Amino acid sequence: MKEYNITVLKGDGIGPEIVDEAIKVLNRAGEKFGFKFNYNYQLLGGCAIDATGVPYPQETADACKASQAVLLGAVGGPKWDDQPGSNRPEKGLLAIREDLGLFANLRPAKIFAPLKSASPIKEEIIGDGLDILIVRELTGGIYFGDRGTYEENGVVGAYDTERYTYPEIKRIVKAGFEYAMKREKRLTCVDKANVLDSSRLWRKVMEETAVDYPEVEVSYMYVDNCAMQLVRNPNQFDTIVTSNIFGDILSDEASMISGSIGMLASASLAEGTFGLYEPIHGSAPDIAGQGKANPLATILSGAMMLRYTFGEAEAADAIEKAVDTALTLVRTPDIFEDGFAHVTTSQMGDKVAELL
Repeated sequence: MKEYNITVLKGDGIGPEIVDEAIKVLNRAGEKFGFKFNYNYQLLGGCAIDATGVPYPQETADACKASQAVLLGAVGGPKWDDQPGSNRPEKGLLAIREDLGLFANLRPAKIFAPLKSASPIKEEIIGDGLDILIVRELTGGIYFGDRGTYEENGVVGAYDTERYTYPEIKRIVKAGFEYAMKREKRLTCVDKANVLDSSRLWRKVMEETAVDYPEVEVSYMYVDNCAMQLVRNPNQFDTIVTSNIFGDILSDEASMISGSIGMLASASLAEGTFGLYEPIHGSAPDIAGQGKANPLATILSGAMMLRYTFGEAEAADAIEKAVDTALTLVRTPDIFEDGFAHVTTSQMGDKVAELL
């Protein structure tokens, strides 16, 4: 039987609850499709500060590097608000991304049919559904460029620099093409090439790389237009590749189209097949331990892990189908509507596992 090694970082708040349900579903998928998981549980975020004094301990780093993938819950909470900025739980997230070389963030924006009414977009615009994949560069650009404050002639100013190298753009663009090949073979590069030199370099790299992917239909769109088109006609998009800051903004916009933050998975990938998989929502400490959290985003993150790291596409498809069916029967509080059975976090995990 195939065996896969995963480092599990449950994190803070609702993190332990939602991760437990994802593991429940992963184990059921393994039973059905003929593989098993070896889990190494480690600490990240506030729980790591409590235990070791730092949000990203060396033991955690070593365990992650020795595994094939990382499953993360959520980190942070008001309990650690008195920590200095350099030692807050969220610093653990930035540290692990940089340390593991996680340069490509994959954010699906997908509407499951039973939740179409939850989307703020009109049904006639959504049509039969929505399935967009945003591929965001994660370790370069303005968030990592030169920055500072200054005073000149008595006037205080500040600056942040958008900086990209050819290799940084090349690897994320190549990733965009590869993921587009696995979908509808349509790739949109979102930039601001009418203003920014960095965006013009993105276009140059796109044009050069497109030669190697003749099957992919390539288009270009300015970021301000893309922001409008996502709400005007989202189905025109299949796969989007873009820079760190543009991807940060557009992926959050696209996530709102989906109707519920509790449904949104993500993956952050390094070179090769290694990846870190997590829901995009926060730790929600106000409902921790109450069985109110929606585990579906974490369960769907587990499905992404099966698809992108372990190549178990059939199992990933089965989990996504089970989630879709579960939504026709049961709901957690965040997505509850009359006519559905109200379930707890654990009961939702049980239902998805049962439907696999």
